[in-house]
Amino acid sequence: MAEHWQKTRFETASGLTLVADMAGPENGQPVILLHGGGQTRHSWSKALSELAAAGYKVISPDLRGHGESQWCPEGRYTLDDYMVDLALIMGILVSSPILVGASLGGVVSLVGLGEQQLPPARALVLVDVVPRMETLGLREVIDFMSANTGGFVSIDAAAHAVGQYLPHRPRSSSRDGLLKNLRQRSNGRYYWHWDPAIHSNAGSPDGIETMALRMEAAARLIDVPTLVMRGGRSRVVSAEGVAHLAELIPHADFVDIAEAGHMVVGDQNDEFNAVIREFLVSSCGSA
Repeated sequence: MAEHWQKTRFETASGLTLVADMAGPENGQPVILLHGGGQTRHSWSKALSELAAAGYKVISPDLRGHGESQWCPEGRYTLDDYMVDLALIMGILVSSPILVGASLGGVVSLVGLGEQQLPPARALVLVDVVPRMETLGLREVIDFMSANTGGFVSIDAAAHAVGQYLPHRPRSSSRDGLLKNLRQRSNGRYYWHWDPAIHSNAGSPDGIETMALRMEAAARLIDVPTLVMRGGRSRVVSAEGVAHLAELIPHADFVDIAEAGHMVVGDQNDEFNAVIREFLVSSCGSA
């Protein structure tokens, strides 16, 4: 399916260029896949391919400051900045999309829909993200992203760092996927494919609490079909956090992907794809 993908660009109101992959029939039900902090659009590659093959029109952007999308010179990476960018993409569609957001992408989708800062969506899928996330797990994510600011001497060194961070995930002999998350600079070293300014204030207690309260208020206003997927091994989203979200969105469906951690799509991609396709058909009909 990769040969039918189209690489496209969006110009934001602030003048940044966002890069996205698009696939599937023009008249298919739109689905927007939004990656987590520190990831790129390539984390959705298999999901994009399978959903497009099933007849959905799929758009998978790199968020600002990530992947091939531009870094913001002013370091503007607030929820509101991400929501403005997403609203731009949604605004070009001929019908309301299904929003699928992992971690940061889920926060942007949930808050944007609840606060009506985004155009209407047909359905919402949250991947290992809830308002009351575990502080220790969030700290681990932020610490990983904040480490190794001096880059890596080799791709293998970067792979070792990922292996230390995700010890449960089998190590691949191929480095192709990892290369999509790295940039080699003129000094020969490899650097993560995101702007370090993204997480400059992300770990502060005030920031986490403010985000949680905002997500809670937004969740109470979600009235579209909703699916919440949690990684059974996640250290970011607990069973208690899921139960709390169930009180806020009582009509939502909840699924545990038992052998996945916080990076559900990367840990158990086939199971993720099966669950999301079943939800889309049951909640929105065929593509």
